[in-house]
Amino acid sequence: MLRGSGAVKRFRSHVIRSVAVLAFGLSAAGCAGPNVVGSVPRGQAAYATMQPAPGEVAKDYVIGPLDTLDVGVFQEPDLSMKGVPVDVSGNISMPLIRTVQAAGLTTEQLAQELQTRLLKYYVRPQVTVVVATSVSQRVTVQGQVEEPGVYDIKGPTTLLNVIALAKGENRTAAMKDVVVFREVDSRKMVAVFDLGRIRRGQDPDPRILGNDIVVVGYSNVKGLWRDVLQAAPLLNAFRFYGR
Repeated sequence: MLRGSGAVKRFRSHVIRSVAVLAFGLSAAGCAGPNVVGSVPRGQAAYATMQPAPGEVAKDYVIGPLDTLDVGVFQEPDLSMKGVPVDVSGNISMPLIRTVQAAGLTTEQLAQELQTRLLKYYVRPQVTVVVATSVSQRVTVQGQVEEPGVYDIKGPTTLLNVIALAKGENRTAAMKDVVVFREVDSRKMVAVFDLGRIRRGQDPDPRILGNDIVVVGYSNVKGLWRDVLQAAPLLNAFRFYGR
């Protein structure tokens, strides 16, 4: 236990000097030190790296096993169904046409297939298919966000939308270091995007595909100031008892 105001003052000064030295060191490291993602494509190179191939740019969601679908047939309520499950084999079952392969098709393609089969029973049937719940198309969000986790996506989405699913970045996020990992046909890709520039409209909002992994980096400087602010009540206590 510290005795005497002189000892308290000396200890308080030591703490303040230590925080100042730490602040200077981390600030210098954050500004001049090597970037852990320095070798990963960023800027225009990032967009070129993550540009989806023509076959990957889906105009609609690709249905997968264990998804559920809402199927509507215009003016035919007996055929319209909500919550139609896609089984583990990728099939759905409907009245009249029985089993239909749904997995691997977009909603538009499945609607067209259902219309073709219903032509045996109806004149020009009009079918719509909507994904009610998605299991097969998910994106993982990690790092400095409010709620890291795995999130469903039901169609084309973007980086800003995915960050919003995770309730946004937290106070220690490095906005310039948002990393996207992707694997297509056993080919692994990674690129870094600047979330601040995207929000300001200076850079495009990149497309995020199912099974992508998004990692929001950590800012040493922001983390330091968070720690300093958390330590502020302690320093105030030293000041009070040192009087």
